[in-house]
Amino acid sequence: VHAVAAPVAARPAAALRRQNARRSRARAPARVVARAVTEAPPVAKRVFVFGDGAADGDASMKSLLGGKGANLAEMSSIGLSVPAGFTVTTEVCAQFHENGGELPSGCWEDMLESLQFVERCMGKTLGDPENPLLLSVRSGAAVSMPGMMDTVLNLGLNDEVVEGLAKKAGEKFAFDSYRRFLDMYGDVVMGIDHHLFEKQIDGLKREVGVVNDNELSEENLRELVRRYKSVYDDAGLQFPQEPVEQMRLAAYAVFDSWNSDRAKKYMAINGIVGLKGTAVNIQAMVFGNMGDTSGTGVCFTRNPSTGENLLYGEYLVNAQGEDVVAGIRTPEDILRMREALPEAYEDLVRNTQLLEKHYKDMQDIEFTVQEGRLFMLQTRSGKRTGAGAVKIAVDLVGEGLIDEKSAIGIVEPTHIDQLLHPQFRDEAAYAADVIGVGLPASPGAAVGQVVFDTPTAEELHSQGKKCILVRVETSPEDVGGMNAAEGILTARGGMTSHAAVVARGWGKTCVSGCAELVVDEENRWLSLGGVKLHEGDWVSLNGSTGEVIRGAAELAPPAISGDLGLFMSWVDAERRLKVLANADTPEDAAVARENGAEGIGLVRTEHMFFGSGERIRTVRRMIMASATPEREAALKDLLPFQRSDFAGIFAAMDGLPVTIRLLDPPLHEFLPDGELDEIVALLAADTGASEDDVVERVEKLAEINPMLGFRGCRLAITFPEIGRMQVRAIFEAACDKQSEGIVVKPDIMVPLVGTVKELEHQINMIRETASAVFEEKGIVVDFRVGTMIEIPRAALLSDAIASAGAEFFSFGTNDLTQMTFGYSRDDVSKFLPTYLEQGILKHDPFQVLDQEGVGQLIEMSVTRGRAARPDLKVGICGEHGGDPASVDFFHRQNLDYVSCSPFRVPIARLAAAQAALKERSA
Repeated sequence: VHAVAAPVAARPAAALRRQNARRSRARAPARVVARAVTEAPPVAKRVFVFGDGAADGDASMKSLLGGKGANLAEMSSIGLSVPAGFTVTTEVCAQFHENGGELPSGCWEDMLESLQFVERCMGKTLGDPENPLLLSVRSGAAVSMPGMMDTVLNLGLNDEVVEGLAKKAGEKFAFDSYRRFLDMYGDVVMGIDHHLFEKQIDGLKREVGVVNDNELSEENLRELVRRYKSVYDDAGLQFPQEPVEQMRLAAYAVFDSWNSDRAKKYMAINGIVGLKGTAVNIQAMVFGNMGDTSGTGVCFTRNPSTGENLLYGEYLVNAQGEDVVAGIRTPEDILRMREALPEAYEDLVRNTQLLEKHYKDMQDIEFTVQEGRLFMLQTRSGKRTGAGAVKIAVDLVGEGLIDEKSAIGIVEPTHIDQLLHPQFRDEAAYAADVIGVGLPASPGAAVGQVVFDTPTAEELHSQGKKCILVRVETSPEDVGGMNAAEGILTARGGMTSHAAVVARGWGKTCVSGCAELVVDEENRWLSLGGVKLHEGDWVSLNGSTGEVIRGAAELAPPAISGDLGLFMSWVDAERRLKVLANADTPEDAAVARENGAEGIGLVRTEHMFFGSGERIRTVRRMIMASATPEREAALKDLLPFQRSDFAGIFAAMDGLPVTIRLLDPPLHEFLPDGELDEIVALLAADTGASEDDVVERVEKLAEINPMLGFRGCRLAITFPEIGRMQVRAIFEAACDKQSEGIVVKPDIMVPLVGTVKELEHQINMIRETASAVFEEKGIVVDFRVGTMIEIPRAALLSDAIASAGAEFFSFGTNDLTQMTFGYSRDDVSKFLPTYLEQGILKHDPFQVLDQEGVGQLIEMSVTRGRAARPDLKVGICGEHGGDPASVDFFHRQNLDYVSCSPFRVPIARLAAAQAALKERSA
């Protein structure tokens, strides 16, 4: 039993996180397990212990224990050497925040009881100078979020314990551990800027003439502890000497970090929703900084960048884990550990093999060697690049560890997306411009303008510009800039540093540990290889070789082959949903087919009008026409352009369906941009009309709300000659190609239907025009006529619309989302970030389908449409067709296909297969 000192007024710099005065009044619980027994409803278990070959939890409990806690329990249960500890659940985190920063009743006593279990397992006591137990306090959510939440190491040290530890393990080790604890505790728990501690150690190293932290002597480290304490004094804070109080406040700090800006931004970027919070893992410390027979490291059971079946990672002798992860020191390759710590290395290899066979996936492992003995601190499924993910999945199947269905489950759609990113066209071509080489931390090719901080990166990204984030070392606070940048370049840090891990997880190119790189963040320049670059200068990164290249090296598009081709064949064997592509040109259609598209789900005919030169001038002549004969004359000149485009698409998609949407946007969108005088002059020159006539026509075309205005089928009904020209162009091209032996399958789609009469009008026009063309050509082409369901009224009347002759529905989820929410896609950015930050919306509804609202309309429309017409073909052609979560929904609604951009086709194919497997397993 330990007496607990009254809590200090901790973390004033984090005063907004916690009202310390209230806590000081409310909490000074004695560390006593015995307490009065009263009748109360049963409480769910809130603290789970692990250690000594046993555990309360297991790997299946990630939602409750977090990934780290669940895996620590599992590792302990299967007999690995895991330091004892306990996990406070994610449910406690949720209750903690619901209670305004208070633990639920009885939880603290459960934590103290679990601490006694740890003390028994380790044979040490927290706060005992003669035989001290030191603790780590770490976060751990159900989904891995590297570096986004807080960690405290060496907890339990104070002025008395450090002297006892010095007698037992040496002064250098003891005071090195204490200074680390003072730094980390001050930063994480008490809100003192880490930079203030860095300033002290850098100053001391300069004074005594050393470069590395581990060169400081015992006397230097004692002095550093004194200086670190002065940082607390200067901040008006008192460092808590009572170890149990240290543990309590550290646990609160980890719970607090769940709501930190960096954690919220990481979750928003990665679409992580629905989690209760983070667990807190409190575990006995083992030490890698006890001399040359000790060390710490991070390793992957396979290379996370390439997937190669070789141990991959880094270690440091005489160091603690944060030194590797934070990039404070550049570590050694894990394979060199075989020479420095041979017995521990052999144990590590055995453990990694055991873990991979147990979890049936590549593992990311943290370990510590204390005086020659290996301890396993953490395992989790490792973050990997797209290339690594596919190779690992294919190899695990080849090795008999998993089957094809399981392989599909361990590759994420974002991994496939990464493989579709460009590479450098010719690496030899830029050889003369290479100014330095760092560690190839995350592969790929990145080209952009140099920036030195997150706000600048995010600003350039918002402007559609590409940038490279350059830092001495990244921290979790840089997560927004890393997401906005094309690539990341750091002077410090290894292959498992924060920058490297996050970049690989996102498919971002990263070059880290570029030792010769000098970064002046204040004056906005870098120097490398004798070259000085300023913010805004162009630079290129080769994440596969670590090369840093001055200027913008030429990129080349990726290609699907090898392991990916085999993997995608497994994917296609499992999915039910067909995957089509949105493509507007023959070139787009060819790319779509190469990426596995099974047809075209949306040809936007208006995109064909935007060509330069004669084509756009002809469109503008049609728009400016004041009477039908003038308009028909312009349309006659436009028809060959349309016919040629359709012919090219039919040829590219030989044998596959092609869905062509008739003209949708309002006519004014084809007018030039600029000031009115400039527009008038250009239109007069293009069309031959007088400037007065142009002004009058432009004024008539102006609309208050174009999204709800004169567009879609309304255009073709008002100006039937426009629709007839487009339909004629489609069928003339179809007949020509069919006569050449090409199998054409045109589907004609009527846009923006809101009434049955609109659809009936357009179907009659389409069939009459088709019949006329077939009679002229002496050829008949099979085709279907359908409509886009993009107006809520159409979704409600789907049975009547199907009965009126629609042979297929294609949900235009972009407009359907706009009209269901009443949000304009052009204006939503003004309030959407606030809605996402405050949790009013979980996702951007234009990226991830709103299943509750828009999804309900889709479900109703499918049910009613197929009730009226059982053979109704149903698909979706909005942006949501390439979003994995949305694809899962479309699969469950029994749609026939999704259609997305050509480069997202492989992503949709994988998402469709995963949705099918998920349904079968359920």
